[in-house]
Amino acid sequence: MSWRILNAEPLGYSPRAARRLAALGHFEQRQVAAGGLAEQVAEVDVLIVRLAHRIDAEILTAGRQLRAVVTATTGLDHIDLEAAAARRVEVLSLRGETAFLRTIQATAEHTWALLLALARRLPWAFDSVRQGDWQRDDHRGSELSGKRLGILGLGRLGEQVARYGQAFGMRVAAFDPLRQGWPDGVRRCASQLELAATSDVLSIHLPLDDSTRGIVDGATLRALPKGAMVINTARGPLLDEATLLELLDTGHLAGAALDVVHGERDGAPPTSPLFAAAAERRNLLLTPHIGGATWESMHRTEEFMADKLCRFLATVAETDR
Repeated sequence: MSWRILNAEPLGYSPRAARRLAALGHFEQRQVAAGGLAEQVAEVDVLIVRLAHRIDAEILTAGRQLRAVVTATTGLDHIDLEAAAARRVEVLSLRGETAFLRTIQATAEHTWALLLALARRLPWAFDSVRQGDWQRDDHRGSELSGKRLGILGLGRLGEQVARYGQAFGMRVAAFDPLRQGWPDGVRRCASQLELAATSDVLSIHLPLDDSTRGIVDGATLRALPKGAMVINTARGPLLDEATLLELLDTGHLAGAALDVVHGERDGAPPTSPLFAAAAERRNLLLTPHIGGATWESMHRTEEFMADKLCRFLATVAETDR
């Protein structure tokens, strides 16, 4: 059976994955502008996306032949899963692929890069040098050794970040009521508020769903000790951005470094007030959701998903006989 496959976000896509998929039939790689996807999927059996598109009921209905949507991500908030189920469109992702994901370090490394950059004031120090200044005392930072690292969500990424914290001599604690086994050297907190109250750095590593939306609320942020820092490389809607800004304004929080914000899928620039605030502040660092965006991790996940798609389509072809 020959399949029509559209990769709607092909920039930098793995050549190995592309060759694998080309062997399945008609494989087209075409960058589709946001908002234009519904017009492109009528004759498509498989749609491949990253995070630039919101795969909603309109797109799923327009794709009247769609068998699968493929995304090399663990988060699925960019796909209407109920609409996909109603249309009997399989959503293939990295969610649940624990053994493979443990080999992918990109987001954990970026979490640590954000923390180091914030603690040592690197973006603002570099900006001053670019403007011709060389003022050491204007950019005094903070050491991580001896500080308390609190991890909210001790899954794969949370555990990787915990190991980095231990390597830097931090005292590591976590809260995760779903976690069964517990890693050595990580103190287990009984509640989210206990974790916040005993963390000089709070790093967020939760999936986004109805139970976690807004979970890092005002009470949690206000429970952080004065001078604490917040790191978020998970999803923007987990975090109460208004309270975060308020506590950055008052100086209760020393800083925040975020790879994700509210409304980042609504267009560019994002609708989050943090986007405008970052231009004015020296205690707020934003990056454009690049946690997983390394050549190595993206190619490996794309190749993994290409193989997963091949297995799925082989099953479909067998069933359709």
